[in-house]
Amino acid sequence: MMKIKVLGPGCPKCANLYDNVVLAIKELGLEASVEKITDLGQIAAHGVLQTPGLVIDGKVVSQGKILSVEEIIRLLKS
Repeated sequence: MMKIKVLGPGCPKCANLYDNVVLAIKELGLEASVEKITDLGQIAAHGVLQTPGLVIDGKVVSQGKILSVEEIIRLLKS
């Protein structure tokens, strides 16, 4: 199962990215766990300096922007 983390302090941008991730997973029919990480220590431990951050299977794939559902789908397929 794919493990996805949305990193951010709980701001509207972070919530928007989380929602887009959930929509992308549904659209692809993937089995994945999606976790919100709001702890600044954990966010920093991933090396994310700008939130929101997106981590797929332990790899930071985006930071500092809200990805569209289509952009997330492309990342999940690669």
